[in-house]
Amino acid sequence: MPVYPMPPLPSADKRWKIVNGTMRRHGFARHALIETLHTVQTSFGYLDDESIRFVAKSLRVPLSQAYGVVTFYHYFSLKPPGEHTCTVCTGTACYIKGADRLVAYAERHLQIKEGDTTPDGKISLMTARCVGACGRAPVAIFDGELMGDTTAAKLQEQFERWTV
Repeated sequence: MPVYPMPPLPSADKRWKIVNGTMRRHGFARHALIETLHTVQTSFGYLDDESIRFVAKSLRVPLSQAYGVVTFYHYFSLKPPGEHTCTVCTGTACYIKGADRLVAYAERHLQIKEGDTTPDGKISLMTARCVGACGRAPVAIFDGELMGDTTAAKLQEQFERWTV
């Protein structure tokens, strides 16, 4: 346990106890920054300013370092996710088989850019560098479910299911 005064939890939300547990398990050590941020992201879906400040202060890490980690790693998001997430793999095999066209189609159909969420908060469009399913390229992941041999028609079908 740290000998310095700990900042109070940002709210009474029980998910903060999970975040605090991660930090406690690592003795509130600075090297737990990425894992703690990962716990916040998993618990809340994204990292807001308040959560980044809380983690930085709790682990005695400069705020600039915490923001540096958050903005460097593609996994972390500073925006709340949509109700549903479509992630298109843009790895080499998927790219060769048309992932760039899938992303362009999704952007046109949803009227958002990659990394954004539709104004109604229903769908977030993301890309990933490689999801490791190259034999099934091009690949999209819909709410955690992988779909191989993805086409624009398959994207449209899924988007329509989500917006009904």
